[in-house]
Amino acid sequence: MHDFSYVKISRRNLLLAGAATMSSAAIPTSAAVAEAGAAAPERPPSIAGVGMKVNGKPVTLQLDTRTTLLDALREHLRLTGTKKGCDQGQCGACTVIVDGRRINSCLSLAVMHEGAEVTTIEGLGNKDRMHPMQAAFVKHDGYQCGYCTPGQICSAVAVLDEIRQGVPSHVSADLNARPLLSADEIRERMSGNICRCGAYSNILEAIAEVGGAKA
Repeated sequence: MHDFSYVKISRRNLLLAGAATMSSAAIPTSAAVAEAGAAAPERPPSIAGVGMKVNGKPVTLQLDTRTTLLDALREHLRLTGTKKGCDQGQCGACTVIVDGRRINSCLSLAVMHEGAEVTTIEGLGNKDRMHPMQAAFVKHDGYQCGYCTPGQICSAVAVLDEIRQGVPSHVSADLNARPLLSADEIRERMSGNICRCGAYSNILEAIAEVGGAKA
């Protein structure tokens, strides 16, 4: 039997020994690293076929299921009139019309719109044959930099359809009043479309003219 009662350990040696033990425990072995890497292989993207009608033309796309409708339009169909602004559904620059309703295309996955009818700014009109709303925006200077304009126009067209259908807004005081085309109504309905240049009064005039009311 050994007697260790006379063995002297200095404080310095004790600290060094403890530090060495902790370091060896913290450093993973090469086998552990390899095992961790093998446990989490990278998954390939899931691809799906999506068929829809865009601006009156049938299209079929093979898309990563995570692709937004906005990116499908811009990157796969090269319809770059629809703009990517905030990419968070806050500015309205990406507004398109799907089955008669306006949506923020940056917040919607393309695979959710199988069989849908999608209308972008390119489908409303062109320089040779403009939609009445496009012509009104030009007439009333309803844009400055123009970045938000495609979303503004798509939203405005949908707004007038909503009004014709009698769909009320949060500021509709009389649900039986027709048409619901007061300045407050239009401002409320268009509040999801931001113009950082501040052309709101001109936009209001353009929409009111097309809707048949005085601004």
